[in-house]
Amino acid sequence: MPDCRKVDEAARLPRGFYNRDTVTVARELLGKWLVHRADGRCRAGRIVEVEAYLGPGDLAAHTSRGRTKRTEAMFGPPGHAYVYLIYGIHHCMNVVTGPEDSGTAVLLRALEPVCNLGDNTHGPGRLCKAMGIDLRHYGADLCGDELFLLRPPSEPAIEIVSRPRIGVDYAGEWAKKPLRFYVRGSGFVSKK
Repeated sequence: MPDCRKVDEAARLPRGFYNRDTVTVARELLGKWLVHRADGRCRAGRIVEVEAYLGPGDLAAHTSRGRTKRTEAMFGPPGHAYVYLIYGIHHCMNVVTGPEDSGTAVLLRALEPVCNLGDNTHGPGRLCKAMGIDLRHYGADLCGDELFLLRPPSEPAIEIVSRPRIGVDYAGEWAKKPLRFYVRGSGFVSKK
């Protein structure tokens, strides 16, 4: 198992990675590592499932209701975390994408454990619990030292599957758009 405390700093994803089209970023996040350093412990997981949220016009996006205190991070600069609480118990983490004020982000749905994680990392709530991510990470700079994403030491070729997002039936036609992406064959995807 790799020692994620000794990650290659040059492998961190730069701000420019996030400041692009949200669907492009979502697809390219697959296979990257999410790393969280806290309390002398380092956890890492390989991203195997994501969902893209395309801003105020996307009726499934939190920003579809406009700019609020809750969604302010999604309108902020790219490369920051938008973390929220769902059902009063589960934290979920999004990666803010696109230009500032666009209100776009990518929800991280599932990880394959790499370092100091159990195997219960499928689903956005379980992912955050396993990684130790909560509301303290709202707005966190993903180009910082505590919570960040990076290119792994080796990136095997992957096949990407596109499907409709999960749990957004209220969003009408937006619920059917194929904006959920996952790595074909991964045993850690939340729903196949």
